[in-house]
Amino acid sequence: MAARLDEKLELIYEDVLHRNPGENEFHQAVHEVLETLGPVLVKYPEFAEKKIIQRICEPERQIIFRVPWQDDNGEIHINRAFRVEFNSALGPYKGGMRFHPSVYLGIIKFLGFEQIFKNALTGLPIGGGKGGSDFDPKGRSDDEIMRFCQSLMTELYRHIGEYTDVPAGDIGVGKREIGYLFGQYKRITNRYESSVLTGKGLDWGGSRARTEATGYGTVFFTQEMLKARGDSMDGKKVVVSGSGNVAIYAIAKAHELGATVIACSDSSGIIVDEKGIDLAALKQIKEVERRRISAYTEFHKDAKYVEGGSIWSIPCDIALPCATQNELNANDAKTLVENGCIAVAEGANMPTTPEGIAIFQEAKLMYGPGKAANAGGVATSALEMQQNASRDSWSFDYTQKRLEDIMIDIHKSCFETSAEFGAEGNYVLGANITGFIKVARAMEAMGVI
Repeated sequence: MAARLDEKLELIYEDVLHRNPGENEFHQAVHEVLETLGPVLVKYPEFAEKKIIQRICEPERQIIFRVPWQDDNGEIHINRAFRVEFNSALGPYKGGMRFHPSVYLGIIKFLGFEQIFKNALTGLPIGGGKGGSDFDPKGRSDDEIMRFCQSLMTELYRHIGEYTDVPAGDIGVGKREIGYLFGQYKRITNRYESSVLTGKGLDWGGSRARTEATGYGTVFFTQEMLKARGDSMDGKKVVVSGSGNVAIYAIAKAHELGATVIACSDSSGIIVDEKGIDLAALKQIKEVERRRISAYTEFHKDAKYVEGGSIWSIPCDIALPCATQNELNANDAKTLVENGCIAVAEGANMPTTPEGIAIFQEAKLMYGPGKAANAGGVATSALEMQQNASRDSWSFDYTQKRLEDIMIDIHKSCFETSAEFGAEGNYVLGANITGFIKVARAMEAMGVI
């Protein structure tokens, strides 16, 4: 069960439920933030007087539109697309575009709401937003994806801009899709506005560490949690859910810091390789051949594939959920704790259910929520915007060092805030309160808008 809210916050939450029916993921994200804000309203009663929380919970703008496109056989399809511009108190809206059949308004609002606080934690001047479509790129040709992206941007272009709203990639949206979207934006506007989209190719304005950033950042944050308890990644056994971009580069950085990642997964099942996941084989399967994770056993006969298995049942020291929302439930959390797991850091957005989080916190396990642990992706997107604005190009090492410094600062802020509010080491409370206060102060300064 989720924690009870104090009376004032319960009334705010009930209003959110009333105004946003059926949007379960959004409700969950709001509740998770509200349950930590009671002490903030005691210390800063002016935030309650000025209804800062109510204003943060209501997006500044919600855009919904149809995307008609034609497949290679000439058949016409109609998808629905969204852009939720949630909060611009700290800067232009910033957040990815997700292409997946599960996308609906509630998911985009949950992601956009999380993005407000995540972006605030980076210390960079970016607000919170998110977008996407229920379009499924799987099995579609490059030409079909191009036509879809061009149709989507034909509407979206009027709502975005480097000083207004800067989309990026997310699930189902990589460099290919960003390229098609940017090409159409450039064609319509007659402007080479590089920083209108991030996640671009290196040859035309992209950041040299953006692909790796979310996975790397999650591991940097994990390392900082361990350091706070006098420990390190060295020699630890790690499991990573997923096998996409975030998971692959979390595996890479974990190996680099001396850990051994023994398992990863996709929607069909899990691979267990006690010698350590072979990153080259995984990249070949997922990034080149675009096959299921079961193909890993063709490269390593001694690895084990478990169809439909739970990766959280594998004993480990560190668990990194890097796949999707609500993938780790109470039973999974209990299993991880019983098997001796000492740290969980979220590479995905809200992958742990409220019941799972409660179990981790009760066990005093180190738990890094997504809005802190996976903020490296959006931080590096903001660095890409800086490069574009200055017409510059940074080296991989320089960008990675900036990313590492940002993740260290995020951990420090969250840890210090948790201690200030009487819950040292509670990174959920620390992340929520740190991000909230930054946004709240900016909103207060700008008046009732």
